[in-house]
Amino acid sequence: MTSEELRTSYAIIRHNVRTYESGGVAAVIKGKQNAETTAKQFESGQSMEERQAGWRYFCEKTELKPGTSPEQATQLRQAELETRETKALQDERFIPPINGR
Repeated sequence: MTSEELRTSYAIIRHNVRTYESGGVAAVIKGKQNAETTAKQFESGQSMEERQAGWRYFCEKTELKPGTSPEQATQLRQAELETRETKALQDERFIPPINGR
């Protein structure tokens, strides 16, 4: 484990592997190993119905501060994703055509 992984914040994201629906940020944790352990705890605490419906958790690096409320973290993450998507679409418009097309 690198020292960066110990210092970095990770968002634990709830998502549905069947419907691709996001359940938002469940927690923001400091350290990769702590985040992975917490994600496993969330999954082990799920009901059988949630698990069968496809709900899972994954860890994602984030600039959010550990301890940020799940509601606020979800809103901030969504805004960041929308900004990133908008920028990608704008950059795509400026890609030169291939072979003069």
